[in-house]
Amino acid sequence: MKDKIKQFLDSDILEKYLVGTANQEETLQTERYISMYPEVRDAYNELQENLETYAKLYAIKAPAELKDQILNRVRKEHVGRKKYYRLAIAASVAVLVSFGASFFFWDQNQSLQEENSIVNNKIDDLEETMRQQLEDVRNQFIVLQNPQTKKVAVKGNKKAKELKAVAYINPVKRLSYINVSKLPNLPEDQCYQMWAEVNGEMVNLGIIHEADSQEKLLALPYADKAISYITIEPKGGNQTPTVENIVANLAY
Repeated sequence: MKDKIKQFLDSDILEKYLVGTANQEETLQTERYISMYPEVRDAYNELQENLETYAKLYAIKAPAELKDQILNRVRKEHVGRKKYYRLAIAASVAVLVSFGASFFFWDQNQSLQEENSIVNNKIDDLEETMRQQLEDVRNQFIVLQNPQTKKVAVKGNKKAKELKAVAYINPVKRLSYINVSKLPNLPEDQCYQMWAEVNGEMVNLGIIHEADSQEKLLALPYADKAISYITIEPKGGNQTPTVENIVANLAY
């Protein structure tokens, strides 16, 4: 029985149940184990506390413009309805006076519809961005909590001896993240940039900013025999890595 419980706790079913991605069979099994076995119940309670703590530390702030976009949408729709009714009445009267006036009011209504469509598209884009950010936080939590995640220390070479980072690699979930905890100072005209070599292709993962590197996990593309690099590049970053300026690498 202990082996059965250990096997369950070593899997990621409990984490999936907590974040709402478990299937029906996994959900029923988890709820049964929580009610039957104190070890599983304790592990579940601990995961809940860890998730709350993690959510507070890495809470994603909604973009400031999201509230403005929604309010503007409501105002425009409200104003749009009023204008639409006024224009409809005016157009009915105008038919008796001039066909040209009717066309003018119709054109105004079309403009309002186009503006409303633009606002809708912007809100959809913001919602998709938030969805992607929430998905990334969910994956980070699963990787950090899963017992099958490997933790690998990354150190800088002679060009950046003080550089320190920790990589978290989960071969089961096929997810990888890295936390750069310390970056040596660079001249103002230089920056650190992250790269990953996946299936023979070099992928640009963006510039690492010292101000937020300690607080963020950077997602790494997961692939068999993947290699990641940190290089020193000119300010603003490069399209291709400067090989002679590699300061750290990680094979996973």
